[in-house]
Amino acid sequence: MPENYDVFLRHLKERIRSAQVRAALAVNQELILLYWQIGRSILEQQQREGWGTKVIERLAKDLKKEFPEIKGFSRSNLGYMKAFAETYPDEEILQRSVGKLPWRHNIALIDKLKTQEHRLWYAQKAIENGWSRDILVYQIESNLIQRQGEAVTNFDRTLPQPQSDLAKQLIKDPYSFEFLSIQETAQERELEQALVTQIRDFLLELGVGFSFVGSQYHLEVDGDDYYLDLLFYHLKLRCFIVIDLKMTEFFPEYSGKMNFYVSAVDDQMRHSTDNPTIGLILCKSKSKTKAEYALRNLNTPIAVATHRLPKQLKESLPSIEQLEMQLEAIISELESDQEQ
Repeated sequence: MPENYDVFLRHLKERIRSAQVRAALAVNQELILLYWQIGRSILEQQQREGWGTKVIERLAKDLKKEFPEIKGFSRSNLGYMKAFAETYPDEEILQRSVGKLPWRHNIALIDKLKTQEHRLWYAQKAIENGWSRDILVYQIESNLIQRQGEAVTNFDRTLPQPQSDLAKQLIKDPYSFEFLSIQETAQERELEQALVTQIRDFLLELGVGFSFVGSQYHLEVDGDDYYLDLLFYHLKLRCFIVIDLKMTEFFPEYSGKMNFYVSAVDDQMRHSTDNPTIGLILCKSKSKTKAEYALRNLNTPIAVATHRLPKQLKESLPSIEQLEMQLEAIISELESDQEQ
């Protein structure tokens, strides 16, 4: 084989895969358009002819009989097609967002959300971030649209445009740590270790673009050792992000400590092409006024947000009835052993 054969083959493979992705997207958009057209036709017939729900059942049987190799013509799916066309009466919307998502994503948007504004917002986020259906449902159920951009920050004053707007939208409040198996009485080090252990879920909660650098990241300043709870690099913002974890409410002195950390990372780690380092203080609770006062005159970009831990301890305790059933089972086993 010629020397450049491997390179040539790799380029061909990349081109074929790219064409496959484009073809799959085109097929998906055609399918979504077909489902919308079927749903709109059903709606029109029901409105014009007064057709009832029994017609959909008959339609499902006839379509499956005519197209046995095509899945998707069940009675429930035809009902979703009708709901899809009813939800998005303007075909132009299909070109902008929802038409680019798989059908099961669209079913989740219809089932889980009540307004078109929210459906279109989550649809756009799913496209931007490449969310699977399960991740889309998780983001909806964790109320991402309300949490995004809610942290107290000084970004408007300390970051240039458009980085300040982007950074504000990327920082949430509160952060949901429901995926952890720790109690609310856990210490900060336990929270940090749990987050590192579940780093995949933690990155999902942080959002797209976060790259994990390390925990208890060591810095030396004037001969003294300091350790950052968590250090990330954000690929879109092109900057380091320092996270300080607190299991208490926010106290103003936390901002001074974070200011020190951010300055040290800027001096020791930041590359000339990097944007200014951002600090994120994650507390159990916060007073918005105290947080705003603490950040007002600082020249380093810092955000203060809260975290929400799982309320699992109470739920995990057995009820009286469960204890009685367990006790009866133990007594029954003991009596059975004695008889043998």
